[in-house]
Amino acid sequence: MTETGSTPVAEANPEANAEAPPAEEKKKLKQSVDIKDVGPCKKHIKVTIQRDDIDASFEKKYKELVGDAWVPGFRPGKAPKVIVQRKFRKDVHDQVKGEILLASLEQLAEEFDVAPLTAPNLNATALKIPEKGDFIYEFEVEVRPHFDLPEYKGLKLKKPVRTFTDADVDEEQKRLMSEDGQLVPMDAPADKGDFVICDMVTTFSGEKVGEAKEITLRIEDTMTFKDGVAQKFGEQMVGAKAGETRTVDISMTDAVADARLRGQTVQAAVTVKDVKRLRLPEIDEVFLEKYDCKTLDEFRERILLVLQRRLEYSQRQSAREQVLNLITASATWELPQDLLMRQARKTLARREMEMREAGINDEEITARRRMLERDVLSSTASALKEHFVLQKIAEAEKVALEQHEIDEEIERIAMQYGEMPRRIRAQFERDDLMETLAAQLIERKALNLILQSAEYEEVTIGKEGGMGTAEAQAVQGELHDPTAAPPEQKLADEPPPA
Repeated sequence: MTETGSTPVAEANPEANAEAPPAEEKKKLKQSVDIKDVGPCKKHIKVTIQRDDIDASFEKKYKELVGDAWVPGFRPGKAPKVIVQRKFRKDVHDQVKGEILLASLEQLAEEFDVAPLTAPNLNATALKIPEKGDFIYEFEVEVRPHFDLPEYKGLKLKKPVRTFTDADVDEEQKRLMSEDGQLVPMDAPADKGDFVICDMVTTFSGEKVGEAKEITLRIEDTMTFKDGVAQKFGEQMVGAKAGETRTVDISMTDAVADARLRGQTVQAAVTVKDVKRLRLPEIDEVFLEKYDCKTLDEFRERILLVLQRRLEYSQRQSAREQVLNLITASATWELPQDLLMRQARKTLARREMEMREAGINDEEITARRRMLERDVLSSTASALKEHFVLQKIAEAEKVALEQHEIDEEIERIAMQYGEMPRRIRAQFERDDLMETLAAQLIERKALNLILQSAEYEEVTIGKEGGMGTAEAQAVQGELHDPTAAPPEQKLADEPPPA
């Protein structure tokens, strides 16, 4: 696709003149713009600025200098124009180039629907205005994809619901108490929630690719290693006794050290050396004080609130997935790999923020993050499409974000973690997450608008499976950071030289 347009000299606009004095009108450059698609979400832009505007800018600068410049051998303001031009040629060239380039880019943004995602790869320092002829510059830039919004109001959604029982509260209570529990040996088969001390040897197609000694694993439905996820861990390990070896399937994430194993499934031979069970602590005043509770009933009420918050998080995530599946069904546009790599870290950071807001504990956040890292580019692509759609809805609905909303969100996060707001703000700024936080708040407001107009059908769901984390690697070697941009791409994030 090629978009071509030319910008004529600004003509008098009677209506504009009536609203603002002519002196404040900004004269437009005479420039032609050629825009071509050169890849997914990437455009090549060529701008040609006519010589008349360039000469006028030089003439204006030299006229100012002739009146003000001091040249040896001449009284101030009395030096001949030709001498002033020769002495200040380079400085004037750089000033004119900077002013024209800035005005041209601003005019380009006003007149063409080009929404850049990153700074253009435009090296202003290397550009030179020719002695004769038009000034031409060109660059490539990543842009937000163009798409039409489908109907997003009045959607029919399914809402997962669940009534929490005393048994659910008991289970969550045990989980919280286990943080202060003591492991004791058990001469019995391992059950859900027990710990196994074990050795692990990992193979792929008969080849040994990893080994870990004396690792401690808690038997949960799912186990997340640093580089892989065992989704049937509980099913494959329950009932194991000391001295017994069980085979566990582990799906490798993009973090695995061996690149050929990314997305592959390896087999881990887990040899149980010991089975241990948690001896839970007494629920006394000291224990309750840790959770700011005075009685057991108050403690259990707080647990119920946590369970409800987590259900609300699940409901919101479910609604979000359904909404995006419906309104991005026609979003067949591709996203460039380098953009996905650069955005992966921010995407995971945003998901982590959302989980913290839902009161999910650090261990489960780590587990869920590893689940997302199984195919980080795919999850980032989905998140970016969601981001573009919600941002466009926010623009259509004129959703705005006030500074006080950011401040209030930081205060809420600080309160949740018992920190000072200024420390949370400093951490967000240090980790370059303030823009991420603002985008998340805008998208939350846009999503709320969609959800408020939706029609819901309640669907009862069962208990979520437990997830455990292990600090062991299934495959030996140095872990790969799946969110790190390739070295040659890091420069793309830096602003162009002034």
